[in-house]
This record gives sequence, structure tokens and C-alpha cells, in this order.
Amino acid sequence: MKTAAATSFIVLVLFFSSVSQCLNVASGQNQNMNYVIKMSVTYSNQSSENQIWNFTEEDRTISLFMNNTWQTVQLANSSFTIEDEKNDTDGNPVAVLRFPEMQLSAGGNLTFTTAYHVVSKPRLLLPITEEGSGVLQNISKDLRDKYTREEGSWLISNSTLQNLAQSIVGNETKVLTIVRKLVSWIHTNIIYTETHEVPLYANQTLTESLGDCDDQAILLITLSRILGIPAYLQIGAVYLPTRKNETSTYWEDHVKGLAKRIGWHGWAMVYVPPWGWLPVDLTFVWGGFTDPLKAITNAAVTSQSVIQYVNISKYDYVASSRQAKDFLINNDFCVYMEDEMTAETGPQGSFGEGYLEWLTVGLIAAVVILVASSLLVSRRLKRLREEETPKTHQ
Repeated sequence: MKTAAATSFIVLVLFFSSVSQCLNVASGQNQNMNYVIKMSVTYSNQSSENQIWNFTEEDRTISLFMNNTWQTVQLANSSFTIEDEKNDTDGNPVAVLRFPEMQLSAGGNLTFTTAYHVVSKPRLLLPITEEGSGVLQNISKDLRDKYTREEGSWLISNSTLQNLAQSIVGNETKVLTIVRKLVSWIHTNIIYTETHEVPLYANQTLTESLGDCDDQAILLITLSRILGIPAYLQIGAVYLPTRKNETSTYWEDHVKGLAKRIGWHGWAMVYVPPWGWLPVDLTFVWGGFTDPLKAITNAAVTSQSVIQYVNISKYDYVASSRQAKDFLINNDFCVYMEDEMTAETGPQGSFGEGYLEWLTVGLIAAVVILVASSLLVSRRLKRLREEETPKTHQ
């Protein structure tokens, strides 16, 4: 099975810990936020026919997240030593662990843990307008060659998808306007559903008219690539401080997980000149989906509570997850995962650099509630005086 280590089946099934529709962290912080992400993975051989699990390099590979202007992530510790560090086929930094044994006999278990220190930095997008958007001809040949190919999960030669893309955008050449039209069409025609056990190709999402976060992102990426717009999938972890521990079981009980204050999410990254790469989130938008362009300006990843994990461009994310499901079920192998995300605290138990940010958000919220309550009372008194019939608030 051809693999890209950072997106092995261990990463793929993490998606089953779906993100709540209401993310409980305010967007738009202006100071660094510090987090710790801990991951634990247990491989278990439940075979009754003495099947041997021969560990591949993929089985021993962990992601090292990514470092950029929005975040700095360091591997704080791992239960096994690192044998090698490199980039996978999509350029994601990964590390290969040295397991004590390279095989797992029937009835055996192997567990490894990793912990990451995360500094999430303030992140602001430049103001975008359709009037200021570049056109398709402004996209360089190098970018088109690299990010509009038919590879991985992107079925750009599918005639149904080709016809759909053309029918949505017509003769439009402004890239941001094209993206807006694609987002609007998907939002109108594809129903959000709970996380699938395996992701879908774009034609399947189209046929079923429903999809979760990565399904809808894959559809958008495929349509964008068909039209000559560079695009790829990005996966991230979301800090959910008020979320109770959530357990999940999938793939005929061969995969089980426990998520503590963390969710996993997927969205598209699309190249729009002159601004460059922009996130396009079809399912989690701060403030609600009131305008298709908010899928960019208010995408979940614009908040410091979302940590970018891996990029997927060349790797066939859909096929690999299905192969992994068959591999586990057919061999009676099992995987148990436990993920936890916490905000780092200072020596007195208070939040570090983000504490004032939270306090500010709380005070603003209190003021807004007070003002709103005052206005509501005032309006009701006015209506009583004027003896108007109350109207239903939308």
C-alpha cells in the first residue's frame, strides 16, 4: 500500500472525532496562545488465526505538524526514540519512531505516545474583495502544474464534475468570484452530514448530495482544479475547552477513540491572486454562513484555537483510508487512539499570554448582553405604550 506517512490511516481515522457545530473559542486574538496536544495510539492484534502484524514504516510514522507565520509546533516528547525525520510526499514534516519489535503477534499490544507544544500566533487575513481579485491568467504555470493535476483524490477528468464546474461559473475569470460561486453552490446543494466512516470522492458527494467537512472540501478542491485554480486539502486540530470526553467506535469495532477537548477538521486551501493561499471552510464559519466569502474571512482556521496539522495534495486520502479499513477488518487488527488538547497554564494556574484575551472577550460579551437586554426592555415598553401587537423576532 503506497503511503504518505503523515496521512497514514492513524491520521485518517482521527477525523471520526468530529468538531462541534459551535466552536467555543473566540476568533481574532492578538496575543500568542499556548497549547499542549497529546496523542496515544495502541495497536492490538485480535486475530484468532495467529495473524502477524508486520509493522511498516507508515505504522511507525508520526506527524510533526507544520511551522509557519501562524504557529510554531515542537515535539515535546515521544515514548519511543526517533529513527528518522523527513518530509512526506506532500511536504509535511514527519518522524519515524523506532519500535522495540517490528511484529505484533496474536493477542499482543503496542502503545506509543507523543506530546507537542504549540504556540498559536495571531492570524489576520488581508481584506479581500471581488473587485480586487486577480483573474485566472494571473495564476502562474508552476502553480497550475503543481496544484491542478489529476492525482490523489482529485477526479478532475470526471465529465460530470467538469460539466458542473463550467455550469456554475460560466465565463467568469475573476478567481475570487469563481470561488464564491463554487462555495455558494455547494452550500446550497450539499447537505452537511455527520462524519462518514471513510471520506468520499467528489463524484460520490455530488451523487449523495451530502458530505461532512472533508467530503465537501474535496468537492470544492476538485471543482477548483478543473477550472485551473490551485487547491489542496488541509487538516487541523481544534481546541474545544468545554467539550466533554467523546468516545467513538468505527470500522466494525476495529477503531476506537477518545477525544478530550479536541476535534479534527478539514478545509480547502485555494490560491486566489493577488492574496495567495486562502482557507475556504464549507462547514465551520465564525458567525455563521451569511455570505459565501465568509467561508474565507471567517474560516475556522482564522482562529488561534485551530492548529494546522497536515496538507494533502498528491496523496490519495480517500483510497488510503478505505484500504486501511479493509486491512484492519480482514486481519482482525484493532487501533485505539486517545487525543487530548489543553491550554498551557502559568505557575499560579492562570492562563499565560492568552489570559487577558479571554478576560477581554468575557467583558465584551457581558457588555453586549447588558446593552442588548436594555434595548429589548426599552422596545417592549415602547410597544406597550403604543399598544402594538408583538411581532415574532427572526
